[in-house]
Amino acid sequence: MLTLTSDFGSPYPAAMKGVIRRHTDAEMIDVAHDLPRGDPRAAAFWLRFVLPEFPPAVHCAVIDPGVGTDRDALVVRAGAHVIVAPDNGLAMPPARALAGDDDDVDTFVVETDDPASETFHGRDVFAPVAARIREALDADERAQTPEMVAAVLADADDLSPAADPVDLAFPEPSVERDDDGDPVAVEGEVLVVDRFGNVVTNVPGELVRGREWVRVNDELTPVAETFGAVEPGERLVTVGSHGYVECDVNDGRGDGTFDLRPEESVRIVADNVSL
Repeated sequence: MLTLTSDFGSPYPAAMKGVIRRHTDAEMIDVAHDLPRGDPRAAAFWLRFVLPEFPPAVHCAVIDPGVGTDRDALVVRAGAHVIVAPDNGLAMPPARALAGDDDDVDTFVVETDDPASETFHGRDVFAPVAARIREALDADERAQTPEMVAAVLADADDLSPAADPVDLAFPEPSVERDDDGDPVAVEGEVLVVDRFGNVVTNVPGELVRGREWVRVNDELTPVAETFGAVEPGERLVTVGSHGYVECDVNDGRGDGTFDLRPEESVRIVADNVSL
């Protein structure tokens, strides 16, 4: 299996698929091609959430604002998975999620000739590398295990160990506590906004579960398990399937209603100050 992720929209992913098909008959699955343009952090968040749902696969992810510069092309082994991506940090959070252990992650730099296009490395660099790795893994008669994947990558002529790959870490929220050590407020940050306008923060869901009301940047807001718990057009705070607090609107857009955008700060305080 080989997955594809990009911010390319259409028709560019089709060119990547054409290149891949020249090397391998592996099943191809599109994760998304409408991720926020030029935003490796958003891509890292969504891939960290989505890729662990897959069985061992090669994942080609191209969100590449540095295309044509001296940034490296990276191959990351994460357990029995492989991520092929630009060296801009987007590969590392999903790699850690896939591996479950930092010691089960290996990083390699792709040694490649000058690509045909300096603006389309998705087609000319990342797609061929991902396809060749998938072909090599499929040609190996052993089951796809971390040890088998590591051996195949170690034997690849066009890969060398990466000395210092770019990493990307998501900000941690700041939790204020009372004298008993109970949390009373959280200073967080918006990580992403999805296509529905749901505002995903970095605040862990357990900090609002079981509460009835909180204040989001001083706006009193109900905490609900489902969108349908409030009337259409009403705001709510809920815990998304990724485990983080979201600021949402039932049948509406939370980003506009809460006036929140990625990387902006958000303060969440329990109405009874016992969050």
